[in-house]
Amino acid sequence: MNQLPVRHIIDNVSFDLQEQHDFTWLQSLGTVFCVFDQQDSGNISFGIENNGIKHFVKYAGCRPLAFSGEPIDAISRLSTAIPLYKTLKHPYLINLINHFEPNNGYAAIFEWFKGECLHSHWLFAGKAKQTHPESPFYKFKQLSVEKRLQALNTIYEFHKFVESQGYVAVDFYDGSILYDFSTDVTKICDIDFYRPAPSVNDMGENFWGARRFKSPEEFILGAPIDAKTNVFTMGAIAFGLLGGEMDHSFSKWEANKSLYEVALRAVSKERERRYITVSEFKKAWDSKK
Repeated sequence: MNQLPVRHIIDNVSFDLQEQHDFTWLQSLGTVFCVFDQQDSGNISFGIENNGIKHFVKYAGCRPLAFSGEPIDAISRLSTAIPLYKTLKHPYLINLINHFEPNNGYAAIFEWFKGECLHSHWLFAGKAKQTHPESPFYKFKQLSVEKRLQALNTIYEFHKFVESQGYVAVDFYDGSILYDFSTDVTKICDIDFYRPAPSVNDMGENFWGARRFKSPEEFILGAPIDAKTNVFTMGAIAFGLLGGEMDHSFSKWEANKSLYEVALRAVSKERERRYITVSEFKKAWDSKK
């Protein structure tokens, strides 16, 4: 029989976990004003304000309701990700401020960015993501093509930088994109699974990532995970933000035909047909805007 959820209340925010957990360490950081507790990664995150300054705190060590793994594994993944945020520090990436080990868990503190996540599945699941007027993804899709191209440029510039630093993006999808509708600023979050390049698929079909954006090799055990994989991801994101996501037909595409052809080549199932690098892809993309 499934165990009943355990309600936790911190300041004026409440959330449920699979079991009791001590969060008294949060008090020293400020006042909790929001919680993100629906992740299946094993992390739970908080918005915290102290003297008018807001921070985003990601924590591993408890058992969120959507998490089926072991907290020790979530702790290991989060602590291992910390060097990534330092090595790949960039104006388009959320900024890591501090990290430490409260009790038997692990916490990472980031600057607060008031953008909305384009895959807010905890608020707008299923069809609501595409149709609800308050869904960040729906609102984003109502923006002009020019503004969406600007957001894609941010994504591509960051991943060109990632490539230049000798890394590959893993588990990048629309849930890794934050957009501030008041300033039209885009930021990347959650690069926890990025890896040194080249890498290999060591998990088979269940390799990290959203199926909607994964390349064919991200389903095959032992397959290379490299620049060409990321080219596919960049093309898939273009179809997600400008087209019909997994439907790559031109009828769903909202930008010009030349950009469509660049994106279509990027998502070729055959690796040899794709652009060789993200840098080459972006050069072709920029020439067609």
